[in-house]
Amino acid sequence: MDNVKNFFEELYENFNHRKIDLVISHMSENVQWANGMDGGYVNGKDGVKDYWTRQFKIVSSNVTPVEIEQNGDQVSIKVHQVVHDLDGNLLADTYTNHYFRLQGNKISEFHIGQIANNN
Repeated sequence: MDNVKNFFEELYENFNHRKIDLVISHMSENVQWANGMDGGYVNGKDGVKDYWTRQFKIVSSNVTPVEIEQNGDQVSIKVHQVVHDLDGNLLADTYTNHYFRLQGNKISEFHIGQIANNN
């Protein structure tokens, strides 16, 4: 992948605009994806789509990359995450690390790590 920064900035923008099928198209078939709501992981593209479909019926989130670093097939992204309930009440305003593993031009793994809280 030539420009990882542009790839992930576009990925987050598409996520924030709920272009879920477009985001999922950049994942490997057997992607392992962190479940930020319930803990654990969901597996495969269908698992990610089901997870996000359920998530968006409960909360509205906006995730913006702040720093993107690549080391081989691993990408670490510091993100600013703002989450509201569906009535617009603020639930979270945090900075978190997202960790990705790439296989070729596809995301094969996604993990979450908390780094700070603004509340």
